[in-house]
Amino acid sequence: MKLNLLSCDAQRPDKRAIARCITEIASQISAGLANELTDILLEGDPVDIEVDDKNSGSALRALRKLDVDYEIIE
Repeated sequence: MKLNLLSCDAQRPDKRAIARCITEIASQISAGLANELTDILLEGDPVDIEVDDKNSGSALRALRKLDVDYEIIE
């Protein structure tokens, strides 16, 4: 499943937690790339990631818990 991460609405977003979440849920993303994607997301630009279908439910829950807005692309 492909997700478009749109923004983070948390009052004080936890950058490390978001980066760790992206590393865990996204396929083929390293910790360094996850940190870069988190910076891009927190600056207000959308980020596309690929999530394994078997992890999709827990991935969406984790993103909601971190107040990350997303849309499902496919």
